[in-house]
Amino acid sequence: MSVADWTPAGLWLAVVVSGIYHGVSPGMGWPLAVSAGLMDKSPRALAAALWPLSIGHLLAVLLIMLPFAVLSALVEWQRQIQIGASLLVIGFGIFRLINRRHPRALARIRPTQLGLWSFVVAIAHGAGLMLVPIYLGLCSSAEIESGHAAASALVSTNLGTAVLVAVVHSAAMIAAGGLSAWLVYRYLGLKFVSRSWFNLDAVWATSLILVGALALALNLVGQH
Repeated sequence: MSVADWTPAGLWLAVVVSGIYHGVSPGMGWPLAVSAGLMDKSPRALAAALWPLSIGHLLAVLLIMLPFAVLSALVEWQRQIQIGASLLVIGFGIFRLINRRHPRALARIRPTQLGLWSFVVAIAHGAGLMLVPIYLGLCSSAEIESGHAAASALVSTNLGTAVLVAVVHSAAMIAAGGLSAWLVYRYLGLKFVSRSWFNLDAVWATSLILVGALALALNLVGQH
């Protein structure tokens, strides 16, 4: 199997794995689903809370990725855009590593506004940014002719890919988050949530830096 064959598969695997990683992270909201289930004493309330959490996450990812979908149509600047996106992810990861305070906007959102809360927290933690280097890799692996005549087709294809990446990622995220919420609600209990591993801010920030650094390294190596 050639590099051209396994690279898209590997990138799609990265989309799914990042979704699972985001879903397992309590910072993306599954403890709120547990809380909803416990307050109503019903697993249906837990499941119902997962929908706005997934929609908010999906919209946040799309908000970040769609501008890059348009930019990636500039084929002659593709490598520069990929390098710039990698540096942006690294920079945001360093910022999150230094400043771990949660955004004040979250304190103004009522607990019942789960969709809005999920949207804001995904933006604040750079959930969409983590996907940008992976998405740009998928765009560059597509065999579409460049040139002015193909620009509209390229934009359309890239927008479609962005939506598909966001949907697949969000589906993996909510599946992993829903499973975590159910296990805590049904078997593990709230003591599991309060353990030391619960705070993953440093791990999250470090993962952003690693994703950006890996994408940057691959782009620089590809120049030679």
